[in-house]
Amino acid sequence: MDLSLVGIVAVIVLALAFDYTNGFHDAANSIATVVSTRVLSPRWAVMWTAFFNFIAFLVFGTHVGNTIAKDVVVQDVLSVGVVFSGLVGAIGWNLFTFCAGLPTSSSHALVGGIAGGAVARFGPLSAADVPLWVVLAAHTAIALGTLSGGWRIVKTLGSRITRLQPVGGMAAETAAAVTLFAASASGIPVSTTHTISGAIVGVGTVHRMSAVRWSVAARVLWAWILTIPGAFLVAAVCSLLVQAVT
Repeated sequence: MDLSLVGIVAVIVLALAFDYTNGFHDAANSIATVVSTRVLSPRWAVMWTAFFNFIAFLVFGTHVGNTIAKDVVVQDVLSVGVVFSGLVGAIGWNLFTFCAGLPTSSSHALVGGIAGGAVARFGPLSAADVPLWVVLAAHTAIALGTLSGGWRIVKTLGSRITRLQPVGGMAAETAAAVTLFAASASGIPVSTTHTISGAIVGVGTVHRMSAVRWSVAARVLWAWILTIPGAFLVAAVCSLLVQAVT
């Protein structure tokens, strides 16, 4: 079998695996407030979120995906190996932070991973619009990942940062949604994790500053700061290994 075809198939499988981790990792951003305030049961919350994760491209298109694909690194240095390494870095960081119960950005992990792979290895790949089958496959994987929950991060966002009431959960989700609508329309890969976490902290401080567990918030902040360099390093090492093998 042609090695280039094997590489392409491996990248497609890894891309869907990343989307799956994105689903269960970032599902917590969507359902943490409604589950912790008991507005919805966990089962209905993940089903609701999975449905909207699947149809989201009909509203927002692929602006953010195009930004990551075309604007993070120069197109002349992209290759199958770079994308493969970038996905390994992003998946690795997602799994590490999920096991630690830390809400971090899958989008930023992918940015760091692609950048790390590109720095370690060069190769040509032309830019193109995202085909519909790619969009549908990606959103299916994200939806399936969402259905698996992500309960470690739900606990962190829903109860460990601050105690939420239904009205506070609604305020946090509204603030996060407005931010994400504006950023997605502009093609900016803003983190859903950052927006909802910041909104939850903001809601907590309305009552009193001590209502926020700042030690937990500090851990989340450090995880955010380390996301891009962490995924960058994992992807760079993977890229060097792939280059050595091939």
